[in-house]
Amino acid sequence: MEKSDSADISSVTVLIPQPPGRAYDYALPVGYEDQPLERGRIVDVPLGPRTIRAVVWGPGQGDVDPDRLKPIADVPDIPAFPASLCDLIDWIAAYTVQPPGIVLRLAMAMPNRWQEPKPQILYGATGQEPDRMTPARKRVLAQLNEGPALRMADVTEMAGVSSSVIKGLVKQGAVEEIVAHARPPALPDADHDAPGLTDHQRAAADALCEHVGPQRQDGFSVSLLEGITGSGKTETYFESVAATLRGGEQALILMPEIALTAQFLDRFEARFGVRPLEWHSDLSLRQRQRVWSAVASGQPYVVVGARSALFLPFQNLGLIIVDEEHEGAYKQDEGVTYHGRDMAIVRGQLGAHPVILASATPSLESALNAARGRYHHVQLTERYGEAVLPSINLLDLREHTPEPGQFLSRSLVQRAVETIGRGEQALFFLNRRGYAPLTLCRTCGHRIQCKDCDSWLVEHRFRRKLQCHHCGYQEPVPRVCPSCEAEDSMVPIGPGVERVAEELTDLLPQARITVLSSDFLARDRARLGLTDKAAARRSIREMAQERIRQFADGAFDIMIGTQIVAKGHNFPNLTLVGVVDADLGLSGGDLRAAERTFQLMTQVAGRAGRAEKPGQVWLQSYDPDHPVMKALGSGDAQAFQMIDAQERQQLGMPPFGRLAGLLLTGPDRGRVEDAAREMARAAPRGQGISLFGPAEAPIAMIRGRYRMRLLLKTTLDIRIQPLLATWVAAVKLPSNVRLQIDVDPHDFM
Repeated sequence: MEKSDSADISSVTVLIPQPPGRAYDYALPVGYEDQPLERGRIVDVPLGPRTIRAVVWGPGQGDVDPDRLKPIADVPDIPAFPASLCDLIDWIAAYTVQPPGIVLRLAMAMPNRWQEPKPQILYGATGQEPDRMTPARKRVLAQLNEGPALRMADVTEMAGVSSSVIKGLVKQGAVEEIVAHARPPALPDADHDAPGLTDHQRAAADALCEHVGPQRQDGFSVSLLEGITGSGKTETYFESVAATLRGGEQALILMPEIALTAQFLDRFEARFGVRPLEWHSDLSLRQRQRVWSAVASGQPYVVVGARSALFLPFQNLGLIIVDEEHEGAYKQDEGVTYHGRDMAIVRGQLGAHPVILASATPSLESALNAARGRYHHVQLTERYGEAVLPSINLLDLREHTPEPGQFLSRSLVQRAVETIGRGEQALFFLNRRGYAPLTLCRTCGHRIQCKDCDSWLVEHRFRRKLQCHHCGYQEPVPRVCPSCEAEDSMVPIGPGVERVAEELTDLLPQARITVLSSDFLARDRARLGLTDKAAARRSIREMAQERIRQFADGAFDIMIGTQIVAKGHNFPNLTLVGVVDADLGLSGGDLRAAERTFQLMTQVAGRAGRAEKPGQVWLQSYDPDHPVMKALGSGDAQAFQMIDAQERQQLGMPPFGRLAGLLLTGPDRGRVEDAAREMARAAPRGQGISLFGPAEAPIAMIRGRYRMRLLLKTTLDIRIQPLLATWVAAVKLPSNVRLQIDVDPHDFM
């Protein structure tokens, strides 16, 4: 049928949030002939044998005979997506070269999100005794007598009983069922408890507030809040949140999940009287539904969440804050590959509201934009109160060599002994989970690898397992070498946090030592017998927060941890930080490796000396003359950033050029290699365009799929997305070979 010259007013285009991610025309349902459905309206439509939830994306295109169109099945009474969210989805689709329907899935990840919440059945003690008391019944009643009414699942888990025990107590009248209807969350109060900011913090807060609130003159703007560790960035940007709330607008605070700590939530509650709404992967379906409904109401709530919170349907968004804006965790490397910080700025621009980026170590991109005047630059150069920055020192391991079989120099251990002797605390940091990253045979040299990935298995000694950190495959530590069959010849190579804990326990037997890493917490969680993945993740998060509280309260002398301890924590009595392997992140050829190492080391160092006691940081390194190590030792962040910028500029790398990564994967190595060569033959050519590859990915196989990479580089004046779209369309890939496009890649593995 020939396409009509104008859009069909009797139909609408509906975007379908599943492959192939395109839009289809549907006829308007009965009763909507005179009131066309607006863009963003949520509808239920027939698709094949199913009815699915989708979103109206515009008027009908008129390229299908109206008599052949299926009508929309239902228009549920749900607030429509705001225009800025629809525009964001279109923008991301164009930028990432993805179908818009696939991007729409990011905003519709929960199938029952819009159902009215059902009343919750809670169980509480009545004070009556059952006819017969058993140990199980006694545990239930003890649990319910100690606190408020609980859900069935909570009672069974906490008391270690089956649901039949509780039902029996209900029949006996000792426990009652309570119907709890969901209430909307309490609104934060901008003036609940105004903080006592220092003059320096007040000046920074006032500078940020000039661009915040309904009365702002400049609409969209970006401010970079750069503050040294311990300077009070959070309390400072809270004043921008308060100004937004006073104007009746909503605010979104983005954080890497690792930095979303109980300490932060407590500080928010102290300032605004209630906890913020949380949005992250550990929420239950009911909790997600509650947050979604709250933001869709348009009431002035504050959401604190991971990058996916960008796709919530805020009806009245007035401010986005991206905390730890430099963090690589904002980059999604699978599916739709977007960067949360960059998309936050795009959403601010589309919605005409301000964005604040906060960091102690801004990304090179943000620092350059501030230097060029594109962002307002607000700085905090002093720690709060009497605290001062810790001294950062380099320990050259070529001179201070650890004892054989050990990984801590005597000098660092002695400083830990002195620290504990003064009644202070120490933190040992190593960004490597497990006991050892490699297990090999000392007879034949055989290295134990994952059966489905091109990677070594990591030993987790406390669980007596070898595990792949890419696919999760596990096997017991073998007693006999799988290759030469030598007995008791398998030895661990290199340290993980478990091995450092073992070493410190041997060296300092009187010290109270704890380990904080996801593996340790998962081990503790396994003892609880949790099988539900979301509940397990919540349990790990809760245990981590409890361990952190215990350390902050002085229950331990030494904490050993991965990056989970590096951000968002305040330990007043922590005065010594020892970095076991400061060189760890510098290898691999990643263009951001030096920048990331500098940022991580600065964040870890910033845990020390945050109260009145001065702190010291010792970095163990075999390459203390590396520019990153020199910059850390001198504290000259600007000098390092200048060197890093010059190197990238000479190479034409971002932010001075454009990059796009193409990853081809498949179960058949030959087909993947053939497809990669075919892609290379069809690659765009021309001045300002360079192609690297095809080449085997550094990790050549993950989960049984072989991996080949290509990298397209262009100058800044060339739009890379049209090149990618034309390139991909020119090559027909085999059905079992997948292609993933990553514009501005951060992961090159």
